[in-house]
Parts: sequence; structure tokens; C-alpha cells
Amino acid sequence: MQPSAHPNPLTDAEFERLGRFLAEIKTGRAMNLEAMDGFFAAVICGPEMVTPSEWMPHIWGKEGSSDGVFQTVGEANEIIDLILRHWNTIARTLFEGRVYFPLLLEDESGLAHGNDWANGFLRGMKLRHGNWNELFDDEQHGGCLVPILMLAHEHDPDPKLRPPPISRKKREDILTRLAASVTVAYVYFEPHRRANVRV
Repeated sequence: MQPSAHPNPLTDAEFERLGRFLAEIKTGRAMNLEAMDGFFAAVICGPEMVTPSEWMPHIWGKEGSSDGVFQTVGEANEIIDLILRHWNTIARTLFEGRVYFPLLLEDESGLAHGNDWANGFLRGMKLRHGNWNELFDDEQHGGCLVPILMLAHEHDPDPKLRPPPISRKKREDILTRLAASVTVAYVYFEPHRRANVRV
């Protein structure tokens, strides 16, 4: 799926509308805006194209189906348009060689944690998990995934997977590295995506 030549980024009001919709989904596994943003980043950066019909149900936590998510056809058209426009904003930004800064939600104290974004990114990777192993194993470029893994496993039930405690200053450093991580992954897999398109 190629980005549109004329991106139309979401406004603050549209982000708010989409965020409310996601929060009201009853599955219990629906992504919030931050997780969806990380999910999209992984899907777009990955080595193989994933179609919207495959990735969209994951947003509402109904893998393989969108049944029962929307109340009306009008609501479906509205929400899907917002989702595709945000996907396209990320895709166009990276396609043009610009830096994409992750969408991170802040808590009541104004602090962004980044855990949902990182877990969303991992969920996106899982759609083509085996294809990411090449980057994991690459000594020169694989380090780009470390900030994402640290945030994704910060509260992991398995203590062996948790990183050392993350201070506020360390978190700020990790969050600033996320944009670079996305860029490195996108550039790294560019030859793979081109080859897959030709096939």
C-alpha cells in the first residue's frame, strides 16, 4: 500500500474523535491512539507489505474480523477514513525521507511513558515476525530496536525480560530515540519492500 500523494493529517479534533471511539470498543484489547501509532510504524517499516484488511481488525482487538465494531455504515466510513489518513501521514513522512515523531500520550502529570507505543510496535512486528529477524541479528543496525524493546518490556510479567528501572531522564532519552529507531528500520527494509512489490 503506497502513501497518497496528497496527505491530509488528522486535526486535534479528529484525533480526539478517533481516541474516544477506540476507548469505547468493548473487546478489551482495542488499541489506544498511542498503541495504534506504534503499530502503524512497524507495519509501514517492515520488510513486507501488509494490507489494511489484515491489519485493521488488530486495532480493535478482533483479529481477523471487524464485525460488531461499528454501529452504522456512516460511523464505519468516518472512523476508517480517519485511520487510513493517519496511516498515510506516517507512510508519506517516511517515504519522503523525513523523520516521523511518534504520537505519545501524556499522563495526568504531563509525562509521556511510551509503553503503549512500543507494545503497539511489537504487535505490528508480529504480523510478519519471522521477517524481522534479519534486523534483530544485524550487529550494525539491530540496536535501533533496543529502545522499543526496553519500553515494551518495562512492566513485563516475566522479571527476566524487564530492563533495569527507567528513570525520568533515561525515559526522555529513550523516547527521543524512537524516531531514529523508526527511520533506521524503514531504511533498512526498503530493499525488501521494493523486491516484494516487484514480485
